[in-house]
Amino acid sequence: MSNELQLEVVKFNKGAYITIEGKSSNGLFYIIRTGNVTLSKDVSDNQAEALNPGDFFGVVSAMSGHNYIETTIALTDVSLIVVTKNQFPLLIQKNNPIAMKIILSFSRKLRELDKSITELSLKSVSIPFEDTVNLYSLGEFYLNAKQYNQAFYAFYRFIQYCPDNDLVANAKQYLQQIKPQAKAVFLEPKPEEFKRVYPDNTIICCEHEPGNELYILQKGKVKITKMIDNKEVLLAVLKEGDIFGEMSLLENKPRSASAIAYEETMLMAVNKENFKNMISTQPQLVTKLISLLADRTWVVYRQLSNLKLSSKIGRFYDMLLIQLEKNKLDINPKNPYTFEFGTKELINMVGLTNDEGSLIIQEIFQNRKFQLKDNKIYVAEIDEIRKQVEYYKKMEMLKEKRKSAHNNF
Repeated sequence: MSNELQLEVVKFNKGAYITIEGKSSNGLFYIIRTGNVTLSKDVSDNQAEALNPGDFFGVVSAMSGHNYIETTIALTDVSLIVVTKNQFPLLIQKNNPIAMKIILSFSRKLRELDKSITELSLKSVSIPFEDTVNLYSLGEFYLNAKQYNQAFYAFYRFIQYCPDNDLVANAKQYLQQIKPQAKAVFLEPKPEEFKRVYPDNTIICCEHEPGNELYILQKGKVKITKMIDNKEVLLAVLKEGDIFGEMSLLENKPRSASAIAYEETMLMAVNKENFKNMISTQPQLVTKLISLLADRTWVVYRQLSNLKLSSKIGRFYDMLLIQLEKNKLDINPKNPYTFEFGTKELINMVGLTNDEGSLIIQEIFQNRKFQLKDNKIYVAEIDEIRKQVEYYKKMEMLKEKRKSAHNNF
């Protein structure tokens, strides 16, 4: 395989730094051939992870085009197979198990990051995050918000998956109450219904429900949302060509977020059997899936790092920086930039209440380089965002050092 693909093998001595968090990946990732490597992340509260022959690292950054999100150090003398993003389709075409291993790795990583975000955000947890009984409370939230399409879907799924629960009678009563005002489609999809059209503001799949399909978005937009501390947080807006819903399909676990049509949307539903066939026959599509998973993993990682900032105004600046980084924009020049969203959307991204977020927005707009133009956030110099983030992160580091020095004293 190496000769055919002309994969390079590199060697590092024990103690050498192989990748450094925050540095460019140059589109490269590594598969360990011999030796052992230790991997660590700034946002991780866990100890460093040990990697062995056959394991890989740097895939998230290489396939997403972002900087490395981990630091790796050689525990022993190591030899590594170097893979470029351009070589990846050939690699998985010749070795399907590598593709599945990487996909499953991303899926697990996303769930771990998602769980960390939930644990940091929730003030209290009385039932498991992924328990289907949560569908009832989700239905109640949407009912109180008068979002009847979403409420109907959540209550319907609750009855389906928790038929013996004491709250089923209440859920049935709610369904009858809101049925005239609600629209829900593909509640019981037929196996042959691969191509589906969802009207605007209808649920495609719901947080906490079991999933057995992934979706390829062919037309329209889909918003991905998650309930955090009894608030609906917008995680992403997906566009034509995006893929979602793969984690539940791969791991047989309840969905970690909801997908809602943001306008009339057409998509392709892929079940587990079709997915396995897709890996064998369509390496380009699988490469795209892995690139999307890599990008999503990077975004969730950055959201977790944002959530760990104690300064709320620092979190707002950092969230703006995340949006720039997501679009791979050059953030150094003093050029103006207009975001495709306004203050309400930004508050929603950070996950604060409108009242709390509005106070911080007012503080941001005291900086004359920031304005609101046509209900969109405008910055006169794009690198001002980076400077603000660096300032608040530096203040946080100094605060931690003082705290540590005080504790040691």
